Amino acid sequence: MMYYSTNGRAPQATLREAVERGLAPDRGLYMPDHIQQLPASFFDRIDQLTFQEMSFEVARAFFGGDVDDASLKRIVTDTLAFETPLRRVEEGIYSLELFHGPTLAFKDVGARFMARLLQYFIHKDCEGRPMAGGEVNVLVATSGDTGSAVANGFLGVDGIHVYVLYPKGKVSRIQESQFTTLGRNITALEVDGVFDDCQALVKNAFMDGELNAHMTLTSANSINVARFLPQAFYYFNAYAQLKRAAAVADPSNLVVCVPSGNFGNITAGLFAKRMGLPVKRFVAANNANDIFYNYLQTGQYCPQPSKQTLANAMDVGDPSNFARILDLYANQWADIKADISGATYTDDRIREAMRQCYEATGYVLDPHGACGWRALKELLQPSEVGVFLETAHPAKFKEKVDDILGTDIAIPERLQAFMRGKKQSVEMANDFDAFKSFLMNQ
Repeated sequence: MMYYSTNGRAPQATLREAVERGLAPDRGLYMPDHIQQLPASFFDRIDQLTFQEMSFEVARAFFGGDVDDASLKRIVTDTLAFETPLRRVEEGIYSLELFHGPTLAFKDVGARFMARLLQYFIHKDCEGRPMAGGEVNVLVATSGDTGSAVANGFLGVDGIHVYVLYPKGKVSRIQESQFTTLGRNITALEVDGVFDDCQALVKNAFMDGELNAHMTLTSANSINVARFLPQAFYYFNAYAQLKRAAAVADPSNLVVCVPSGNFGNITAGLFAKRMGLPVKRFVAANNANDIFYNYLQTGQYCPQPSKQTLANAMDVGDPSNFARILDLYANQWADIKADISGATYTDDRIREAMRQCYEATGYVLDPHGACGWRALKELLQPSEVGVFLETAHPAKFKEKVDDILGTDIAIPERLQAFMRGKKQSVEMANDFDAFKSFLMNQ
């Protein structure tokens, strides 16, 4: 399959080129030139398939023309070494728990898949041509969970070095420990700015000719097709679990709510819908960074500086994947509104949602999942079944959760191990010349 740029001013690229470049030369985001519809027989038997089996069939639709079946099956199986269970929270509302991977966040799926796919291509590359600098250098900006998922997904992978850029003082202590204590082929850069500044540094690096001549660069943010497309896997898994439980008699009544920051996660869901997954509509749940919500109301996209909130992984003022949503719907605002509803919540309303859910059901939400649960409570119609994505384990935000709920959330051993490590980070000014100089000296 070939990939084109959302900006339409760059040559089409192969999957390998799209993955290794991350961003197209015209600063656009890569999109597959077609989306393969899965056959009805797949959905008829989806409840009889394991998570790995159904995901392999989805992966073949995306990547089968570029990766042989045996290698792709191995990549999928290695990626999905954990489940994404569906939990009934209350009548008609389910939580898709995406925090059972190594870093207890939804981004484990995309990051692990990308690491393995990139390693597959590196081996191919080494057979055919040398690479500048002798290895691939992965640049990733994070507002919280992306950094830990990518760092751990790529940790110890031969031929790859990862640079994690994160905003100083704006990620939780547990999140920070998951990518600053690893060492080896992981370098954490503590940027004096916000997430949007980190993302801008990464994008500008891809556009700098001298830097790209010095080293091979790619991105592991959701701008990379190998990061966001595999996130479609767990949407299919959610539907399969609903079908097994006979929880959705009429598939046309399924509503999926996605806590949204950079919009890679919901974009993967929209791709799943185009592939045939029976979702009636999506809800994009935002925190106070309400750029997309305002777009749905007005048809005008007006990026703004990001606001720091309780749900920090969603603190994005100019979501990159908005360009993919526009492209997917041919810039038709009415069509986007038909498939996606919006919601936006202040910190006070997020706290209120966490308390209400806990008191009514006993289910502990993290601040991001709280946005998803609340949106379903407010927007779900009586005949509809709702699934919200619980994107991170509440223990990753222990101080906030305990303070709001009056609990003492147990910290899983996996998180405790990170917290015992020694912080290793490089302080970085919010300045591209300083960032470039650092990379040129690596």
